[in-house]
Amino acid sequence: RAPVMKICDRRGLLCDLMKIFVALLIVSICAIAYIILVRDQSPKHALAKYFSNHSVSWKKPHPATNPGIMFVQTSDERNPSELAMCAIESAAKMNPDQIVYYFMKGFNGNFSAHKEPQHKDILSLSSIKNVVIMPLNLEELFNNTRLAGWYKKVDYTKEMYWIHVLSDACRIALLWKYGGVYLDTDIISLKPLKLHNFSFICSQSKNYANGAALGFNHNHPFANMCITDYVESYNGEIWGHQGPDLITRMLKKWCNTDDLDMFLNKECKGIFYLSSNWFYPVPYTNWEKYFEKGRWDKDSYAIQSEFSKTNGVHIWNFLSNSHKDPIKGSRSLLDYFFSNYCPMTYALL
Repeated sequence: RAPVMKICDRRGLLCDLMKIFVALLIVSICAIAYIILVRDQSPKHALAKYFSNHSVSWKKPHPATNPGIMFVQTSDERNPSELAMCAIESAAKMNPDQIVYYFMKGFNGNFSAHKEPQHKDILSLSSIKNVVIMPLNLEELFNNTRLAGWYKKVDYTKEMYWIHVLSDACRIALLWKYGGVYLDTDIISLKPLKLHNFSFICSQSKNYANGAALGFNHNHPFANMCITDYVESYNGEIWGHQGPDLITRMLKKWCNTDDLDMFLNKECKGIFYLSSNWFYPVPYTNWEKYFEKGRWDKDSYAIQSEFSKTNGVHIWNFLSNSHKDPIKGSRSLLDYFFSNYCPMTYALL
């Protein structure tokens, strides 16, 4: 028999102690080996390993809970135009504390369907930290408003200005449901927008308002008035009837006046009526001014002085979209605005 077993036969107590010692020795050896193997591991490394093997879902902002600056594209295009890109980038750049929402009818919410280089523009916009690109679901947007019935009945194939009247409907619905600021995709922001907590409309010209830049609180009664008039007075064959004409006639009704100019840069029943220099410093009759070559020399002081009281420049895309000359290097006003206020977009031109 083995020596240990002989001892165990003679001395039971000593045998028990030997067994305990051997067991403790084995446990100690295992513990030392474990420490050696994992000594380089730390909670930080373990946490990183966990997150590398698990997908983390981050909840995106939504205008229902986090109102911001809203843009809308009502065509089925899956890529924004150069001007729309500049408008969104400049708004995000000038307002880093605000969420900028871009609602796109042609976007289904799945970025994997937008691969480079065909869709580099939308991917570039989505990389801006305070820009959120969202699908434009018209049935959902118009639900529980009078616009829902209008949308079901209207035959868009017979509409002369469908993309535009649809945009007019979307902006008042968005402002009614969520509140915040709406800007057209042809407005380049030059300054921080300090009006996001105020209701405002901007004058376009003498006794005439425009709806390219609007701001209202959630469920504002003026927005509801606009929705009602939009449906009851609908006429898509007249350019502007559902847009600036509607805003003008509703503001006159709201302020109980035929002379809107008496309220310029003043408040009328909770709505600020801004002068045209805020967003329309160049009238639509002179839209070519933005494209005139050679207006921007090395000294940009003259441009800064001319637009010193302007928050954003409206480029009048309905008239100017036929202008096909390259912007980059033209030394035009638009060349200046792109290079200074949307440099990412400018680099992609």
